[in-house]
Amino acid sequence: MMRLRGSAMLRELLLLHPPAAGAALRRAQPLATLCRRPRAGGRAAAAAARELFPWRGGGTRQPGVPLARGLTSSHSEILQELGKGSSQSQTSQMQPPTSTPPKDGPGEGNAYGNSEGKEMAGGENKIKQGLLPSLEDLLFYTIAEGQEKIPVHKFITALKSTGLRTSDPRLKECMDMLRLTLQTTSDGVMLDKDLFKKCVQSNIVLLTQAFRRKFVIPDFMSFTSHIDELYESAKKQSGGKVADYIPQLAKFSPDLWGVSVCTVDGQRHSIGDTKVPFCLQSCVKPLKYAIAVNDLGTEYVHRYVGKEPSGLRFNKLFLNEDDRPHNPMVNAGAIVVTSLIKPIFYKMDSGIELIAKQGVNNAEKFDYVMQFLNKMAGNEYVGFSNATFQSERESGDRNFAIGYYLKEKKCFPEGTDMVGILDFYFQLCSIEVTCESASVMASTLANGGFCPITGERVLSPEAVRNTLSLMHSCGMYDFSGQFAFHVGLPAKSGVAGGILLVVPNVMGMMCWSPPLDKMGNSVKGIHFCHDLVSLCNFHNYDNLRHFAKKLDPRREGGDQRHAFGPLDYESLQQELALKDTVWKKVSPEANEDISTTVVYRMESLGEKS
Repeated sequence: MMRLRGSAMLRELLLLHPPAAGAALRRAQPLATLCRRPRAGGRAAAAAARELFPWRGGGTRQPGVPLARGLTSSHSEILQELGKGSSQSQTSQMQPPTSTPPKDGPGEGNAYGNSEGKEMAGGENKIKQGLLPSLEDLLFYTIAEGQEKIPVHKFITALKSTGLRTSDPRLKECMDMLRLTLQTTSDGVMLDKDLFKKCVQSNIVLLTQAFRRKFVIPDFMSFTSHIDELYESAKKQSGGKVADYIPQLAKFSPDLWGVSVCTVDGQRHSIGDTKVPFCLQSCVKPLKYAIAVNDLGTEYVHRYVGKEPSGLRFNKLFLNEDDRPHNPMVNAGAIVVTSLIKPIFYKMDSGIELIAKQGVNNAEKFDYVMQFLNKMAGNEYVGFSNATFQSERESGDRNFAIGYYLKEKKCFPEGTDMVGILDFYFQLCSIEVTCESASVMASTLANGGFCPITGERVLSPEAVRNTLSLMHSCGMYDFSGQFAFHVGLPAKSGVAGGILLVVPNVMGMMCWSPPLDKMGNSVKGIHFCHDLVSLCNFHNYDNLRHFAKKLDPRREGGDQRHAFGPLDYESLQQELALKDTVWKKVSPEANEDISTTVVYRMESLGEKS
């Protein structure tokens, strides 16, 4: 028999982490032992750290899964790593970061880190009173593994194994303080507990989520090892031809191949040529459609463009029975959607009517789209290739023919300057990204319009839902039906060789390789997407409960499955029991206050009569 007295202490432990409370009960450890604020390095703190933070620096790696690339203890190498996300030109001029309250209002709130600190203020006050070790303490004990100090390179390597990067804008305060520590302390590559707490306290919520494996892909190192294997498999694919109908695109090497991943929690992984800039081309079509719907609404946008797959080549001069382009993912629809970006509003009796005023400055429209894309990419690389723009305009006879056909059929809003819109269309196709920045854009779509590495809302849920629906049905040219059938995920390809892939609520990816198949899609990219869905249950119609042949990276352990069949009462009781124990509530003794006492008996299943 074991009695737990003091409902307040139990409530404090349950509030912070219910599984830890359950684990404490299983160990039959006095609750007061856990609730006392332990001395540094104390056994109780280490035990609590093991419960709260499953990450272990040395022992949980699965066989065959490589560790994150570690850093040496070199002072200069650590500073170089920490400097990746810094906007400071002189690290010696940095000051310790100060806490500032998050801004309120749409687009300003941060879904991570500092924005949650205010909500935890009450809990921190209780922690300071001595009831529980702080999260900073527990994180220190987890990484230190019994040592009194943590090498900075060990902390950075551990952080990168969770999928977070030192350049993550959500960790700016932590990285700034680490840089300052390296500059100002005599033992700059080692952190004692106090220095460690100063470094992590501004971002403790995000770091706690990372080291407790509470991100959407808990075992990120195992998952990235699978991504690397799929990358190498696709790399062996030959065939295809680099697009040459736009002369500037023909200059890319057919050997370029890169894949980048960004999850909705901001976990990042890249392999291959992921820092080489390339033009979005048709991959920009869903993005500008999302901007138009975000600004104008679905009903207005679809007065001018349809929602159905065309069954025709993307550059055909053909409209639907209502004399509208079939969808925003073919050239005709994309040109019309381009005319709906940043129009002039006029108030009419019948409601809000939009008229595109002749002579509206394309430069202002272009800057507006670039700002939007920068927000979607978390302020990572978004550029512009003027050479590609000139090449597109000089070889754009087919698109000019489509434009005049649309003008004849009155497909544009009244007053639209068709030639100016075509120039704007060519400019948007010539926007440059890298695999890394484009993967963040895709993840913003996967994350319901919130950028995963800034927490800023960029797009409305309506715009995201509509965009993903059209990408799923129309995004892969004449291969859209095949891709929806075999891969089952929203995607958009471009003739530069990119495939923007979205796994809703999980992650975004960009695959890039210039050689294209006869449908205009990247040969290596298509192969990679097929293999990804064959390995993981990411297909929209994979059954998450019964499809046991595929990996599920969203579950810890990946391929672990539990078959649930009909259960009688006793079997269900065993299924819900904590490990091999059934907990039974028993009546308190006569002299015990029932308002403050909870009594349980542990009875081993093997001892039941």
